[in-house]
Amino acid sequence: MPAIQLDNLSIGYPILHSGHRSLKKSFVSAATGGKILRESRKAPYVQALKQISASIQAGDKVGLVGPNGAGKTTLLRAIAGIYEPMSGQVYTEGRITALLDVGLGVNIDMTGRENIMLRGNYMGIRPKEMAKLAPEIEAFTELDEYLDMPLRTYSAGMRIRLVFGIATSVKPDVLLMDEWVMAGDAAFLDKAKARMQDFVSSSSILVLASHNNAIISKWCNKAMFLLSGELVAFGEVQEVLERYNDYANKRR
Repeated sequence: MPAIQLDNLSIGYPILHSGHRSLKKSFVSAATGGKILRESRKAPYVQALKQISASIQAGDKVGLVGPNGAGKTTLLRAIAGIYEPMSGQVYTEGRITALLDVGLGVNIDMTGRENIMLRGNYMGIRPKEMAKLAPEIEAFTELDEYLDMPLRTYSAGMRIRLVFGIATSVKPDVLLMDEWVMAGDAAFLDKAKARMQDFVSSSSILVLASHNNAIISKWCNKAMFLLSGELVAFGEVQEVLERYNDYANKRR
């Protein structure tokens, strides 16, 4: 059964090479009061997530809320297996689809059709299965002759159409989604709305990072409030949103 288990998950980003001291390091350390920089094998790093523990089960649609830099995208990437924990563990069960980065799993020098197969491989879909899905994906994107052109000739909106079409072609057990998917043009969003609603509804688990509380309220039944890499609250969506809104209002 699909599930996500986070056990004291901590993630840090190294800033300098191991053992390397510099004026930049001293300046940042002084500016942050030493709260951001830590020492790991004599290498300074920013601690992006700090001992996050949570259990997400089948049927949970979890919205990640918090200000910029809270750790929302980092947590999504950790669950997807992109970032390796510095300490703690991430356990997942089920087929994961991650809508996190429009450039992830694509090659800008390959055509749209070639990238359909490439990203399918990245998603763990067999070539024969992906070849059967390709015609529907191509029709959805409405990219027509651009499908035979390299991705470097695409606009940002065209790339989103292609990646979105590929990613939503297979129903996942676990769907991880960052809010970039909301950044397409108006015509695309209108067309994609029903497809996305069906895609979200069919996933057993959803973890969505967004600054839009209306979207969190609509699609999620639970929420996590992250602040400076720490888990402040995890529970029923409206209760967590109220706590986050109280924090945001005090900051104004």
